Amino acid sequence: MTPLTVLDLVPISSGSSAAQAVRNSIDLARSAERLGYARYWFAEHHLNPGVAGTSPPVLLAAVAAKTSTIRLGSGALQMGHRTALSSVEEFGLLDALHPGRFDLGLGRSGGLPAAVAAGSESIVNGYAPNGLRIPERFDSSTLLKSPRIALQKHLLTLPEAQAQNYTEQVGDVLALIADTYRSANGERAHVVPGAGADLQVWILGSSGGESALVAGKNGLRFAANYHVAPAGVLDAAEGYRAAFAPSADLDEPYLSVSADIVVADDESTARDLATGYGLWVRSIRTAEGAIPFPTAEEARRHVWTDADRALVADRLETQFVGTAIQVADQLEQLRDATGADELIITTITHDHRARVRSYQLLAEEWSRR
Repeated sequence: MTPLTVLDLVPISSGSSAAQAVRNSIDLARSAERLGYARYWFAEHHLNPGVAGTSPPVLLAAVAAKTSTIRLGSGALQMGHRTALSSVEEFGLLDALHPGRFDLGLGRSGGLPAAVAAGSESIVNGYAPNGLRIPERFDSSTLLKSPRIALQKHLLTLPEAQAQNYTEQVGDVLALIADTYRSANGERAHVVPGAGADLQVWILGSSGGESALVAGKNGLRFAANYHVAPAGVLDAAEGYRAAFAPSADLDEPYLSVSADIVVADDESTARDLATGYGLWVRSIRTAEGAIPFPTAEEARRHVWTDADRALVADRLETQFVGTAIQVADQLEQLRDATGADELIITTITHDHRARVRSYQLLAEEWSRR
């Protein structure tokens, strides 16, 4: 059976609070462990009114204290404003307290994405050969140049500091964990705790560009973001596998692929629970910052323009919504199209109980396959 992972943004529902969102995430993590999910990851986001997931290491420490077996990780640390040392030290501390349970997921951030391939030749009229929807690529350049993103970068970065080259940064992370790091003048850095930590290092990416290449060349596990950038998922998978070189940790490529889903006891209920998703995505892509996740009634009051619809079309077309059987069928299609070894599940609903129920229904159905 293909393992399933939970990716949590710690969403804040309209009318609720960040504190309640964190409590909900701890509760969901405990449920995910009981339901047999393989991993529980936290994403990192900043200056979003509707997302409380600002610090994966802090959240991981809280969840580790309330769980015992499920693997925990970052999906991903935004390395554009971090250093290799701070990342290894933070996860070294986590590993010291809860040995062998953590995945250190690293992501590029801090600027425009690197150039990517034009597109997989296997895509025909917006679909993979097995029917998986592969929409047109979303142009994120306007979003990434917005004043809010500039403010986020300003507040996260020390004055005049420059983000390190991502490929070099990943190499430094690996050297610090392996305790082989040497500076240009030969000085050794020995990280305590962190050196020798029992961590799985993952790279997360949305295309076949730098992230896929650095994951492959270093023999690391790679997670491709279908839920964020569905247009690039096949490029990402192909680029990673083409670049892969065996490492001491991994003999063959290991690919995980993400999806946004909502499951309920019947399709009508699932679609009602997912009603707020389009408005929530719109708030992100207009650079407002993710709004608190709206109720179905709040979302229906929004007057949609053609520009609004175009802004979120790719995400709505690739969200899997329905009964457990319907969604599991779509997840199998995603797995088969990408050759994924694992699937990452993100579910956001206004009601926390409905969110837990969605993960429960999927786990029960998935266990029968």
